[in-house]
Amino acid sequence: MASGGLQLLGFVLAFLGWIGIIISTAMPQWKMASYAGDNIVTAQALYEGLWMSCAMQSTGQIQCKVYDSLLKLEGNLQATRALMVAAILLGLVALFVAVTGMKCMKCMEDDQVKKMRMAVFGGVIFIIAGLAALVATSWYGNRVARAFYDPFTPVNTRFEFGSALFIGWAAASLAILGGAFLCCSCPRRETSYPPTRGYPKNAPSTGKDYV
Repeated sequence: MASGGLQLLGFVLAFLGWIGIIISTAMPQWKMASYAGDNIVTAQALYEGLWMSCAMQSTGQIQCKVYDSLLKLEGNLQATRALMVAAILLGLVALFVAVTGMKCMKCMEDDQVKKMRMAVFGGVIFIIAGLAALVATSWYGNRVARAFYDPFTPVNTRFEFGSALFIGWAAASLAILGGAFLCCSCPRRETSYPPTRGYPKNAPSTGKDYV
């Protein structure tokens, strides 16, 4: 029962992490910057994500523009895109594999060993998906931090961490943690010892001693 509860907890955490990775990938707030100017009326906030850039005016109006061409994007942005999409696809595969190995499912009930292996395999894929998302968000965040502290970067274009990065970090951590719980949910094999041999019983004494 304990392993089943740990397995269910790991699946829920990994699933929430996978949903968070999807949300983080779609959000445009990967980095943000604010510019007020001389008048508060002209204040605006700039957001940039993996797929589009947005500008929000002080009046609340938001204008977004999707990036025109994939070939015109920076190589780092393309790599971040690829890692996040790979994390989503891996999470989808891990979802189906882990569901097959869940103890509460009817699949593969006749072979419990293969069923537990499927759950562990799904956990491993979840961990890989979480690591891919963690690398992508950390790499992007490192670039944002380096550009912010670069003295040659104009003050008006210094971006900071956006909310999508924090969601991505949290989602990647949940996916890794959930995958680890799925891997640990497999019960340990009991050590099998050879059957103990009983000592032979002493034959009843016949009263005759041999010299």
